[in-house]
Amino acid sequence: MTSAALAGSASTGATTGETTGGPTGATTGGNVSRRSSRSRLVTVPFVAAVVGTAALVVASLFVGVFDVLGADDGWRMFLVTRVPRTVTLVLAGAVMAMSGLVMQQLTQNRFVEPTTTGTTEWAGLGMLAVMVVAPGAPLLLKMVAAVLAAFVGTLVFFAFLQRVALRSSVVVPIVGLMLGAVVGAVSTYVALSTNLLQSMGAWFLGSFTSVIQGQYEPIWAVVVVVVAVAVAADRFTVAGLGRDVSTGLGLDHRRVVLLGTVLIAAATGIVTVVVGNLPYLGLVVPNVVSMARGDDLRSNLPWVAVVGVALVTAADLLGRVVVMPFEIPVATILSVVGGVVFLALLLRQRRRG
Repeated sequence: MTSAALAGSASTGATTGETTGGPTGATTGGNVSRRSSRSRLVTVPFVAAVVGTAALVVASLFVGVFDVLGADDGWRMFLVTRVPRTVTLVLAGAVMAMSGLVMQQLTQNRFVEPTTTGTTEWAGLGMLAVMVVAPGAPLLLKMVAAVLAAFVGTLVFFAFLQRVALRSSVVVPIVGLMLGAVVGAVSTYVALSTNLLQSMGAWFLGSFTSVIQGQYEPIWAVVVVVVAVAVAADRFTVAGLGRDVSTGLGLDHRRVVLLGTVLIAAATGIVTVVVGNLPYLGLVVPNVVSMARGDDLRSNLPWVAVVGVALVTAADLLGRVVVMPFEIPVATILSVVGGVVFLALLLRQRRRG
């Protein structure tokens, strides 16, 4: 079955069916009437969003304590610190927002993303294991261990959802947070026992301060994840309709879910190693885009990527200038924003019964 056929079948199923996992799969008739306009990528709002995001990215290259324009070694510092930091902002923001969208589509629940399902904590545990066994291990080995651990953790979460009938979509992220708390407690105990607690805390601070030339290069691997998500978007949409529906449409549901799990784990593991924890990014961005545009995953992907970049870059710029010459970690700002959005989504869900 071609991608176009899968997309058409998914659109038809999404408009008429409802899923027990959450509200993501349900689409109203009004969304259908506006689908043709949303399917067009180059629109005035999207171009405006790209231009605004580009302005934030350019500002990120020049905002900071060090004067890269007036100092004698400003050009060298520009290449060593500002360019790697800005590239990491763009790639991390895009891939983590898209990972949240894929996870929400596969689980049919608006409240899940890597930091509310324990995936980030599993990635941290994998990297901590390498730090304990081989303290001098290269960054690439830590990244591989983090990806593998994140993959295992995501599989555990998905397996739990398949075996337990949950009547409320709110229970799903609560279970994920509980699993993440257990894994985080294990990581803290191991770090405390091996005198690595301070190193672990600094590593998962969720700050782009330490992103410099020679340490950020693994982040380029997430480009593969971004491309793979874009190519498989239609299949993720069909898989989100449920195993029975997707199988009836000729799709191997288990294989597609496995592919999504691999991509989510890869993105989370790589970003965790290079940057640290970026909480609620995959929760805020897909929900904001979905509320504005509906639940068409294919047409929402570019918007999710752009808004994810804009949110992370804006948070980083705010963290740089508020208490200059010090910096507020991006994770702190995202936690505040994400917490407010999470509560707003809960209240919205409650009003709808």
